[in-house]
Amino acid sequence: MTSEQMMQRAVTLAQSVLSATPNPRVGCVLAHDDRIVGEGYHVRAGEAHAEVNAIRDAGDEARGATAYVTLEPCSHTGKTPPCVDALIAAGIAKVVYGSEDPNPKVAGQGLQKLREASIEVEGPVLEKQCRQINRGFIKRMTQGMPWVSCKMAMSLDGRTAMASGESKWITGADARADVQRMRASHCAVVTGVNTILSDDPGLNVREEELPEEFRALYTGRQPLRVILDSALRTPPDSRLIGLPGQTVFLTRQPHQQQKDRFAGVDVDIHELPSTPANRLDLAVAMAFLAEKYQCNEVMLEAGPTLSGAAIQAGIVDEVVIYIGPRFLGSDALPLFHLPGIQRMQDHIALHLSDMRMIGEDFCISARIKSV
Repeated sequence: MTSEQMMQRAVTLAQSVLSATPNPRVGCVLAHDDRIVGEGYHVRAGEAHAEVNAIRDAGDEARGATAYVTLEPCSHTGKTPPCVDALIAAGIAKVVYGSEDPNPKVAGQGLQKLREASIEVEGPVLEKQCRQINRGFIKRMTQGMPWVSCKMAMSLDGRTAMASGESKWITGADARADVQRMRASHCAVVTGVNTILSDDPGLNVREEELPEEFRALYTGRQPLRVILDSALRTPPDSRLIGLPGQTVFLTRQPHQQQKDRFAGVDVDIHELPSTPANRLDLAVAMAFLAEKYQCNEVMLEAGPTLSGAAIQAGIVDEVVIYIGPRFLGSDALPLFHLPGIQRMQDHIALHLSDMRMIGEDFCISARIKSV
């Protein structure tokens, strides 16, 4: 087997990880020529990394093997010891890596330490695929921002809800199950106060609704639930506050009386700078989530106003749109509120990255071209 074929197996292992937040997703394969002797991937922060799990899986056969790992082995001590030390101690003869680690604490130092230990190093191999797995981690490490996916559901005529606000259900059960998968694979789910007031959502992962093939991969971790609420209008008895997991409010200098409403309620409230229009600065909010909570991937689940504002603020990397085969009519609510686009040349360009059927619905993923 070629290095590319072995690395593809390591990529598949890494892709089986829904989220290792705040760590990257990593897969590792150990082999003697064409014979795989050990495999591993990193399940969650604080537990063994992919390389260590692969070494354990291989046992004595790790000695003299070639390690194929999707990300440069770490060279610093965090919650676990450096992976390069484990590879050296196991007697690994060669390391083939997929992409370099953008973490300044590593950034080539892991590869250098392997070479200094007389271990042959080859790579990058399948770099594009390996970077895709960790696009959020890479963006946080290089830009101080998370990867933001804006999820929406619409009818075939581009509507998200009736004029009354009624929206259950535009898409079918299979598409809604895929949304649970998305939540499980993101560090945080972000919405606005208007969605809380109108829908009282949970924004949690409901394990029983996950697609069957992902239930065994789910670790039980709930994504951070983040509400953008500039005036702190969210009712303290909102459904999502009482659910397992952590709830965070990002606001702008609310009155003391508003903050007192949350006395004794288990939530985090952070006051952030506002824009000249006295609104929360969305870019500042995303940077805060990256720094304070080490969020790699953020999922935006909001209405047309906040979602449109996020796109126009330049913080959205991709849109994921689920399309139900139905018409809601011209009086129904639009997908995005995007004011100011008057001429064709002012359009927001997208690059379609994925299109697939999910049950009776359709799902489109598209990158914002300016990103």
